[in-house]
Amino acid sequence: MKDKPQPVAAWPNASEITRWTDRYFLKTKEAIGRFGDMTVTYAVFMRRPVIFTPRLMVDWLEMAARERGTEFKIDLNYAEGDWVGAGEPLIYITGSFYHLVDLETLYLQKLGACCVAAYNAYTMCCDLPKTGFIAMDARHCAGTQMEELMAYAAAVGSEAAQREKGAVGFIGSANDATAGYFGLPQGLGTMPHALIGYAGSTLRAAEMFVEMFPDENLVVLSDFFGREITDALEVCRRFPDKAAAGEISIRLDTHGGRFVEGLGPQRSYAALERHAPMAFRLYRNETELRYLTGTGVSAAAVYHLRDQLDQAGYPAVKIVCSSGFGVEKCRVMAYADAPIDVIGTGSHLPDKWSETYATADIVSYGDVPMVKVGREFLLKKWNGKKK
Repeated sequence: MKDKPQPVAAWPNASEITRWTDRYFLKTKEAIGRFGDMTVTYAVFMRRPVIFTPRLMVDWLEMAARERGTEFKIDLNYAEGDWVGAGEPLIYITGSFYHLVDLETLYLQKLGACCVAAYNAYTMCCDLPKTGFIAMDARHCAGTQMEELMAYAAAVGSEAAQREKGAVGFIGSANDATAGYFGLPQGLGTMPHALIGYAGSTLRAAEMFVEMFPDENLVVLSDFFGREITDALEVCRRFPDKAAAGEISIRLDTHGGRFVEGLGPQRSYAALERHAPMAFRLYRNETELRYLTGTGVSAAAVYHLRDQLDQAGYPAVKIVCSSGFGVEKCRVMAYADAPIDVIGTGSHLPDKWSETYATADIVSYGDVPMVKVGREFLLKKWNGKKK
């Protein structure tokens, strides 16, 4: 893991905890304060397979302990980036019941969604190991805390894929605040559609960018006017030296309401048949077929753009893709071996939020192992650790 930036996920601080935790925990804390404290151990687990991403949760718990003048013993059952099966205890947290009881809601918020997003990022990177990814999830996040959690998750999932599969993985994020998770001083990005509309043409937007940032690589959105091929080639002709040096990338972001310029159903099928006929044997449903040959940024569209660039004498120009590149779409692009250099994505965010719920149960009160009926499986590993 790269050096992390100063975390916004350190919130809430000690003075804010009582406002944001559940009321029944506060009432329990009052009862413990009156009838006597004891040492307890919590087991934290999830109900689905995940990639373990505990750092922000642990950092926050340690901060809370310091502010309360106490210590928590935090046993991680896995290393950061490990794959963990459903129901396996991830962490044991031991300490004062009085000081732990009102923290449960808040520390679980910093774990569950991270673990699922990291799993998704890992899967995407493994399916497309030769493709770089940029974390562009910020606009899909519910605030800056979630933004940091998701960037951290992408970094952990990416590093697991790099370690296990030799994947390129995530090469950066779209903003400065989270760039440190990917070892960068600032975020990555060239231009939004808004600049093209302001400039009046794709070419003029590219010219503005080169004039302002002459030493940076140029990534050009090519779908604003529905002329993905025409505008891409026009930019390459305008900057032939950059094109030859591999300093230009064309970003396909065509929405699902239309085909990329020059394509339709028949031409899409033909493009994929030329380059990846086996992909037709692997798809399983209509959604996957749409990712292969349908509207928007399909595998056929990527091959079509690659063909046009190569035929025009621009083999070094790269292709960046965005628009709905989650786990399933990346898997389909892998079927087709689509020639994508970089993917910009926010779709490592969990699709089904109910799968992100982490759960904590007490497994030991004082020296007495005890857990609610139905959660006895949490005791097995805890008893093993005590021996």
